[in-house]
Amino acid sequence: MSRSVETFIRLARVLVVMVPLGLMVSGCGVNNIPTFQEQAKAKWSDVLNQYQRRADLIPNLVETVKGYAAQEKTVLEEVTNARARATQVTVSADIINNPEAFKKFQEAQSQLSGALGRLLAVSERYPDLKSNQNFLALQSQLEGTENRIAVSRRDYIDAVRVYNTELRTFPGVLWANTLYRADKPMETFTVADEVKTPPQVKF
Repeated sequence: MSRSVETFIRLARVLVVMVPLGLMVSGCGVNNIPTFQEQAKAKWSDVLNQYQRRADLIPNLVETVKGYAAQEKTVLEEVTNARARATQVTVSADIINNPEAFKKFQEAQSQLSGALGRLLAVSERYPDLKSNQNFLALQSQLEGTENRIAVSRRDYIDAVRVYNTELRTFPGVLWANTLYRADKPMETFTVADEVKTPPQVKF
């Protein structure tokens, strides 16, 4: 046999072994960890998007209330300050793997939720404000945003559960301890239920 034929036969044998081996490896969960990680990151991006939407609505809401209830200076300042703190929290790429940074983010958003709840409660004392079309539209948008935040957080929590479970269960734990050693469990929301409840909007 010529050298080229021998080389071809060796190559064919290697392929006969490697192709099925590659298919077996791909079918036994080697791609699950990065796949679940990317899904959780995408859900986290949606959470951030909804929080930003809420932050964008607040200045208009504060200005509208101020026009009717300027005497509620303390509440208005509280909302403005809470929004500033919430938007100043640095949201780096590793926040979902950093318990301390994640906790600060949660606390800032929770404080803003509480301040918004107090602002909306103030509107009950001002019938003219309650009937203002601009206020009603902003209130409706804010309520919708709070609902979207709740859904986004739920989806993120579920994606993190799937990812974190994969890191700890077979066969994912094998890949986590070999190919994906740098991948760590992600943080999830741990705030109290009453804090996560959207502000009550009453008409």
